[in-house]
Amino acid sequence: MTLAEKLALQLARQERLNPGLRALITPMPESARSDLAAGVAGPLAGLTVAVKDNIDVAGIRATAGSAFFADRVANADATVISRLRQAGAIMVGKANLHEFAFGGTTQNPHYGACRNPWDPEAIPGGSSGGSGAAVAVGMCDVALGTDTGGSTRIPAALNGIVGLRPTVGRVSNAGSVPVSAMFDTIGPMAFEAGVVATVFEAIAGHDPACEMSVDVPVQSWIAARGRGLSGMRVGVPRNFFFEGVDAEVEAAVRALLGTMSDLGCTVTGFDLPGVEAVHAQMTDVLLCDAAAFHRERLAGAPERFGADVRERMMIGYRISGIDHASGMTAQRHWRRRIELLFDSLDVIVTPTVGFAAPRIADSGRMIEATRGLTRLTFPWSFAQVPVVSLPCGFTSAGLPVGAQLVGRHFDEARLLAVADAVQAVTGFHRRRPALRMSEA
Repeated sequence: MTLAEKLALQLARQERLNPGLRALITPMPESARSDLAAGVAGPLAGLTVAVKDNIDVAGIRATAGSAFFADRVANADATVISRLRQAGAIMVGKANLHEFAFGGTTQNPHYGACRNPWDPEAIPGGSSGGSGAAVAVGMCDVALGTDTGGSTRIPAALNGIVGLRPTVGRVSNAGSVPVSAMFDTIGPMAFEAGVVATVFEAIAGHDPACEMSVDVPVQSWIAARGRGLSGMRVGVPRNFFFEGVDAEVEAAVRALLGTMSDLGCTVTGFDLPGVEAVHAQMTDVLLCDAAAFHRERLAGAPERFGADVRERMMIGYRISGIDHASGMTAQRHWRRRIELLFDSLDVIVTPTVGFAAPRIADSGRMIEATRGLTRLTFPWSFAQVPVVSLPCGFTSAGLPVGAQLVGRHFDEARLLAVADAVQAVTGFHRRRPALRMSEA
């Protein structure tokens, strides 16, 4: 299939499926065709990308999923978009998200409730739900998401794709609407770990325009892949991460650990004291940061927020300075605790979400739903470490299951190499939702 034929097929899917799925807020067919006609070259030549709509693409509406920015048009590309263009990628649409990237369900009251391609009555996760759905249903090759407390990993798990949360500071956030600078990252999502790795290497690197950017060399994932998995030390938490997890999810993650063992890894259990308190500690920091960024909007026009986002923002608005400071102290201690784990481990494996995608009708109030969806992702965000969510199975109802591969700071290459090695001997990433396969 030529690039032109692939693009035509993906744009046709957008036109046919997006009215029902609401994966994209703003399709970009003319821009995409124009970019292809102008010629593309580079390591990502012709790769099509959907961009979460809190990341700026020059000349394109940039809503952040909100009513406040409904008419905003970006006047410049975000750093990650500039780097994608330089590598030859083609932007094909702006993806739906939970309003202001501030929730886990992507049931957006302003631009439509996004649905899961594996079951359109289920949520796609969030906040990068549109990004996950767009990849899963074949509207693009890759999507960019943002991850503060789990927002690339959760949609990746619920949509059966790979999603990367890089180390904080590894990928520039310049040109994106923040939730919390302490925890925000931008990461790619695709079916194959190797594609995610190639896109990551194109967008990673120091950027003086980003206040959190860190100047650390980006390692080659291909070189890491060549070293294999023999002797790799894999840790599995004995407490918290498998408590209350659905049996089918646990079975899929345990089977993944068996595959890793077959590939030469040494799998050991370990205890992680204090993890039960992390969600509340991080919440105090994250909600307060978000409320601070939206302070004028909360004071001047609170009714323009969706009800669920407004309620959650106001919790942050009322958090005391003492509680925020306590959360920051806890974060430093937690980060150090996780750093010390990697003195004796190379990778940690846990479920990404403890259950398959819940039905929209059963997902309940957003605050409670988001708390459940982020229960297993927050601990790694709080430590600011890199994480890959990897497809590792399906439930008996045919819904995807994901596992988190967690690494030491700036060790994305190793995580992506492990993910690719696992995908080489498993087939979960080759399955596609029936909705995608029923081409008109």
